[in-house]
Amino acid sequence: MDKIAVLIPCYNEAKTVEKVVTDFRRVLPEATIYVYNNNSSDGTAELAARAGAVVRHEYQQGKGNVMRRMFREVDAEAYILVDGDDTYPAEAAPEMVRAVRERQADMVVGDRLSSTYYTQNKRPFHNFGNDLVRFCTNHLFGGKIKDIMTGYRAFSYRFVKTYPVLSRGFEIETEMTIHALQRNMQVDNVVIEYRDRPEGSESKLNTYSDGFKVLGTILRLFKNYRPFAFFGCIAAVLAVLGAGFMLPVINEYFHTGLVPRFPTLIACGFVLVAALMLFVAGVILSSLLAKDARDFEFQLQTVQHWQSTAEQ
Repeated sequence: MDKIAVLIPCYNEAKTVEKVVTDFRRVLPEATIYVYNNNSSDGTAELAARAGAVVRHEYQQGKGNVMRRMFREVDAEAYILVDGDDTYPAEAAPEMVRAVRERQADMVVGDRLSSTYYTQNKRPFHNFGNDLVRFCTNHLFGGKIKDIMTGYRAFSYRFVKTYPVLSRGFEIETEMTIHALQRNMQVDNVVIEYRDRPEGSESKLNTYSDGFKVLGTILRLFKNYRPFAFFGCIAAVLAVLGAGFMLPVINEYFHTGLVPRFPTLIACGFVLVAALMLFVAGVILSSLLAKDARDFEFQLQTVQHWQSTAEQ
């Protein structure tokens, strides 16, 4: 088991990967640097190996696929995850590792938004998207995380070995954050400086398509992790609509003894039945979620035992 593992997912980062590997070898001399090459065609893997990194390959495209393989293959007491584009300072890594090893943090978030991100990043819709995702995540899941979309994080062994990677692309950062909040894991924020990509280095993010994927991930995880609130809200809306259209029909029946709008009455009945079914579904799923939470706590104990055995 490594003491510290630096994980660098890369796709066509030949302009910067050598510097990133060198910087992290300098600030964390005891760490093992892993570069996971994701079908690069510009010599990224060769440059990373020349700089002293352990180079491995993931042939399914997408950051989520790369992280699934990294988390599966690498065992370490503490992990640093960083992009290979040289936008994050290696100098912050020792503090992030200390938070994991000394303060028992499960995830440490490299917070760009509290420092230089808004002045360095030249893409205004990215700034708006970061704020929107942070607002939605913290309000829906009760978090106080400063930067949801950052690619610079540190993890404990417990987090890495109990986190199910489901996303395939860049929405993975949001998924990790929500997983940590839902599982009541300790999350720390470390303010870092951010610098925009050097000239000639191109971002792989698509502002609109990736942004919609992230928002879809938040909605999907809200449904999975907060089923009673999710289905309860839909049930409440349907119940209000059904009752709102049904009350005039019932009122007219009591005054005249006639029901001239049978289609409205029938439709409202179906809507109210649907609301009841959604409410019951939310109750059942929330009970299953409580059982899943208990099972997860036992899983954490198992992983802790694995770590203790590996360190002996």
